Amino acid sequence: MSTATQPLQQHADLLVVGGTVITPNGAETADIASRDGRIVAIGSLRHRWTARSTIEAQGLHILPGVIDSQVHFREPGLTYKEDLEAGTRGAVLGGVTAVFEMPNTNPLTLGQADLQAKLDAAKDRSWCDYAFYIGGSGVNAGQLERLEALPGCAGVKVFMGSSFGDLLADDDTVLRRILRHGRRRLAVHAEDEARLRQRKSIVEASGDVCQHPQWRDVDSALLATKRIVAMAEEAGRRLHVLHISTAEELRYLARHKRRVTVEVTPHHLTLTAPECYQRLGSLAQMNPPVRQQRHQEALWQAIREGIVDVIGSDHAPHTLAEKAQPYPQSPSGMTGVQTLLPVMLDHVHAGRLSLRRLVDLTSAGPARVFGIEGKGRIAVGYDADLTLIDLAAQRTIENRWIASRSGWTPYHGKTITGWPIHTVVRGQAVVRDEQLVGSPSGQAIEFLETPEGPSAPC
Repeated sequence: MSTATQPLQQHADLLVVGGTVITPNGAETADIASRDGRIVAIGSLRHRWTARSTIEAQGLHILPGVIDSQVHFREPGLTYKEDLEAGTRGAVLGGVTAVFEMPNTNPLTLGQADLQAKLDAAKDRSWCDYAFYIGGSGVNAGQLERLEALPGCAGVKVFMGSSFGDLLADDDTVLRRILRHGRRRLAVHAEDEARLRQRKSIVEASGDVCQHPQWRDVDSALLATKRIVAMAEEAGRRLHVLHISTAEELRYLARHKRRVTVEVTPHHLTLTAPECYQRLGSLAQMNPPVRQQRHQEALWQAIREGIVDVIGSDHAPHTLAEKAQPYPQSPSGMTGVQTLLPVMLDHVHAGRLSLRRLVDLTSAGPARVFGIEGKGRIAVGYDADLTLIDLAAQRTIENRWIASRSGWTPYHGKTITGWPIHTVVRGQAVVRDEQLVGSPSGQAIEFLETPEGPSAPC
């Protein structure tokens, strides 16, 4: 009689079984085991592993955790319309497991103490993992190489337009100083501030929000994008241009991809002018603006051609009372972190992009572009960040579902096919069956790059 020893049963903190896993090899039915926050096994595990907790994932697709690399959570200083707890709660309800938060808070995030204050505020209050941008400015340009290397720093963000005070960097001398001090990829909001000021009289005279794309026209975006790309090439600095919105910018950027990566947003891919302004008024008001159909078509073509590297939400909430102010006094910005994945899954359902391309834009792409350690793919040794979706589920987005303190979405009433069902952050299920569970346990994101380290591939 054989006395061969049977394999010892292994134990996991979390076992996810029976789902279709999107791995670097493609889609395959597999189970995933995680321990101490990391993936420890992938394969046929159900009968060989025990676990403290199990998620039955039959009928679901398992994606690497979605990374939203552009959110404005308004803390400190503006917490009446958003804060870190509510913003990250919305993130995980929408299937997002990590966020990069922007520096235009009050006070601005310009120094080490500002960054540390945000890290302290996020501890034990964030439902997902997080990192914070330092603002690039004339007042801190010489310190940016040190600041960008601090733990928890997502990098440096520059506002060439649409900002104020020390955070506005529209002067070429200041921009060149910023570009010279640091080696990590620089994120930029590229609108030409001088042109915006010259053209504001167009909308001040009319008060018509439908003219938002005429005020902040194609040239205001293209001029700034060309300027910063040329200066980055001169400085040998890698660049990440945020929320690209025009066909003209994409034609230009397609010729400058060696050092430049490109972000687009769900609202630019989904809403079009003038219809969205006629229907939503200032709720559709964003900077840069939602534009006409030809620009949206160019964005989709750029996704198909591989010009676009990342999708970020640019979640930037304001209260309904603020939005109700007469245009152009009404502020630009809308919620987006919670609806990023549902809206993009609806585009997958419509055949505009594949699920694997969506994973590249929302998981692998951000990890590659920013040098994120241990995230962006489902593989042994990586963080157990998982977004479990039902591609066939139909839901209608409603304001009451939105966790943001502002309490609204421009997609209210929109029926979606494809929906996040469970969200796992570092091996802990924080959303099960679309309901929040557990407690906030997000941690600061770690990055592969330091100013002394090697450059990551574009």
